[in-house]
Amino acid sequence: MTREKLVVCGKCGGVNRLPPARNAGDAKCGKCGSKLFSGHPADVDAQTFDRQVTRSSLPVVVDIWAPWCGPCKMMAPAYEAAANELEPHVRLIKLNSDNEQVVAARLGIRSIPTMILFHG
Repeated sequence: MTREKLVVCGKCGGVNRLPPARNAGDAKCGKCGSKLFSGHPADVDAQTFDRQVTRSSLPVVVDIWAPWCGPCKMMAPAYEAAANELEPHVRLIKLNSDNEQVVAARLGIRSIPTMILFHG
């Protein structure tokens, strides 16, 4: 028996229950009406990051990056393609380390780009 999944909306941070029989590609947020899976990594703030990694039953890959970082810019198209390929089985999000320095420090980020996988 497959259990329903908890999916956090990339736009509003609302937590949604997704039944196993439901086509995830068509699923919309019950709070804001946005598509739950866009095929693009969502840019998140500290609050949405915390909700994604603590409330989602999906694996969540986080790209910690900064706008001035050359390697981050080089990696961005591949990360975008990965989101298109892996959703709805894996959630890919982006956290700007310049804007969210407290989260980056909490995670012990010393260099960017850094990717971290959270699951469960």
